[in-house]
Amino acid sequence: MSKADIEMRVAFLTQTGAGVLGNSCLLCFYSYTLLTRQKVRLTDPILCHLVFANYVVVLSTGIPETMAGIGGKYFLDDAACKVALYFRRVARGVSLNTTCLLSGFQVSKLCTRNVWWKITTTFPNCFGICGFLFWILQVLVNVYVPLRVIGPTHRQNVTLHMHYKYCSIGPTSPKPFVYLSQIVLFLSIDIMCLVFMMWTSGSMVLVLHRHKQRVQHIHSHIASRRPDHEARATRTILTLVSMFVSFYCLSAMFTLCVGLHMKPDLWLVDMSVFLDACFSVLSPFVLMSTDTRITQVFHSCIE
Repeated sequence: MSKADIEMRVAFLTQTGAGVLGNSCLLCFYSYTLLTRQKVRLTDPILCHLVFANYVVVLSTGIPETMAGIGGKYFLDDAACKVALYFRRVARGVSLNTTCLLSGFQVSKLCTRNVWWKITTTFPNCFGICGFLFWILQVLVNVYVPLRVIGPTHRQNVTLHMHYKYCSIGPTSPKPFVYLSQIVLFLSIDIMCLVFMMWTSGSMVLVLHRHKQRVQHIHSHIASRRPDHEARATRTILTLVSMFVSFYCLSAMFTLCVGLHMKPDLWLVDMSVFLDACFSVLSPFVLMSTDTRITQVFHSCIE
């Protein structure tokens, strides 16, 4: 076993442990808050949905990678491989869509304050429908994934396009139009979401900058200003969006390198998978560090 293999195993094990711990804590907190209706914020349903999707990404990525890293061979059959990779892609897509919705919700809160009362009354019902549609959309978009995934017991009988430690991706469709349609459909949704998130991020930064300039010209301390919690929530969402875009672009670069090679090195595949799950691992810690309700619980426990 090489030094690089050992380092990658440690990296996946650490990533999985941190992701399970962080998302479990947040999932319990948001579930308790929504069930008891204590100090509920309008963004809590979105964040709970985001944390659940990230939790599925961490489990479907970390458990197979960790099992394969500690020497497990053929621990997943053909059906389990299909389910693991399918859930990973679906949950990753839902995480992207939910982050997109979260950024859109915050920019509407900042820029359309005169109609904010309409959003507060209609949003809880609309988000239930949006969350359901996100899962349906990703289930349909990624329906081709189980058709191409091959378990370890069947990989000797086919020409492989790419292989993980525990599963393999079979050859593309013999019909170029079908394969091209799949790529266009998958990338178009991701690109639209990324462009929308970057636009909302720019809008939020512009609004906060203009507000800061306006406040600086007001010398009275009694002057009205944007609440601190609203600016803090905006900075949190900007951090989440920046993280998602950064890790998505890095993962896409490694995935492109994998796709350009007929027999890519395993470390390229591992880095693509590792970077793809980084947002799901780090985002709960960003949310915990910026949510005053959670920090108050930690402080009370320490005292």
